[in-house]
Amino acid sequence: MYRKTWNQSANSSTKGRLSSASRYDKKVVIMAGITERQKNIFHRAREIIKQDDSIAEEEKEGIFKLIQVLVEVADLGPSKQGKDESSSTAFTQEIISRHALMAAVKQQIDELDSLKKLSLNVTSSLDLQTVLDTVVAEAMRLVKNARAAHIFLYSHGKLEFGSSLTAEGSKNMPISMPRKEGLTATVVGSGVPIIVEDITNHPLYEKSPQDWSGSIIGVPLKFNKSIVGVMNLSRSIAGGFTRAELRLIGLLADQAAVAISNASLHQQVAAQANTDSVTGLPNRRALDERLQEEIRYARRMNTMFSVVMMDLDGFKTVNDTFGHVIGDELLYSLFNHLAENIRPTDFLARYGGDELTLITREADQEMAERVTQKIIDLVKGYKPSFMENKTIQLGITAGIAIYPTHSKTAGDLLRAADAALYQAKKHHRGQYSVAKVATGPLDPITIPRKQVE
Repeated sequence: MYRKTWNQSANSSTKGRLSSASRYDKKVVIMAGITERQKNIFHRAREIIKQDDSIAEEEKEGIFKLIQVLVEVADLGPSKQGKDESSSTAFTQEIISRHALMAAVKQQIDELDSLKKLSLNVTSSLDLQTVLDTVVAEAMRLVKNARAAHIFLYSHGKLEFGSSLTAEGSKNMPISMPRKEGLTATVVGSGVPIIVEDITNHPLYEKSPQDWSGSIIGVPLKFNKSIVGVMNLSRSIAGGFTRAELRLIGLLADQAAVAISNASLHQQVAAQANTDSVTGLPNRRALDERLQEEIRYARRMNTMFSVVMMDLDGFKTVNDTFGHVIGDELLYSLFNHLAENIRPTDFLARYGGDELTLITREADQEMAERVTQKIIDLVKGYKPSFMENKTIQLGITAGIAIYPTHSKTAGDLLRAADAALYQAKKHHRGQYSVAKVATGPLDPITIPRKQVE
């Protein structure tokens, strides 16, 4: 009986429970074909739902419609005529409590799903920059109206920019570096998260630009009780963060701290593997990697670069006269002196023994010769302070090869530069030679087959 009545009323705009054009948020309810008692229950239920701030506005209409269905299906007899208000209140609160339970379960499921995604994304790489970029991207997904996320790394008492992302998609462009009494530094000092619900009226932002507004949270990234960084997440609106948002931000911060620590450790190990133990310069392994990188760059940008192989003259005499300890100290001092006097885009590595290799980015032969001559002059004029009372004569001989003039592969470039170095050492030590232009592969020699008699 009730199912039929409900189906009929649902198909009629004049006899239906709710008009298809009506919406709860417009506060319009058309309830034709129902009893006065049910109308009272519906009205009371609507008021209860309306006043419950724990229910999202977009969910209130759905709950009210569910109550309408259940009330119509339930047979509220005459014996309950005088208990309409108390019945509707209890009935509505029961529905709301069950809805709240389901909403809480759903929220926990969503949080667990988010945590799973955070763990997979944040810990999927050992490259530090990739980790940092992933963390800020995940942070932007966690809260509504997110404006920007920043990470600053913290080590040996210093804060250093790590990564950033804005709602517009701008990456790795810090809005401002941490101020001594700003949010980031305060989070480091306190070791606890700090929430600023209104940037325009908070002591931490007294000296900030006037157009700064909204809210922000700063969270310490801790690993083994040590702070490895700070993550700041700002919103375009003022106000507090929800419990769910704070839980997820905290979970992300924990995952980020572990991932950053692992990536930093991996970076240190990789740097040690690519560093010469005596001079602190990049070693042969790092040189091979950089050569491949320079070839890719030159191909992409359609530019040239040079490879200069160098051999230190007079070093054997230093070792024989003063010993290997002084010799190693001289190599460290001299090679780092040369490294400090090249462009930041260039690359100087210890090839082995007393040999160096220099890669000069975007350099043709003319520029390579100028740079090489500068290094020769630097070595001639170098006087190590720890050997001021000792007489030594140092020089350097070099061989130059140009990409792609002399070769288009890393191995052949090194061989071309080494061959030029050999010629310079043989014919004019203390100067440089340029590799000969490759003639290309020779045509195969064909020998006519002897005719069979």
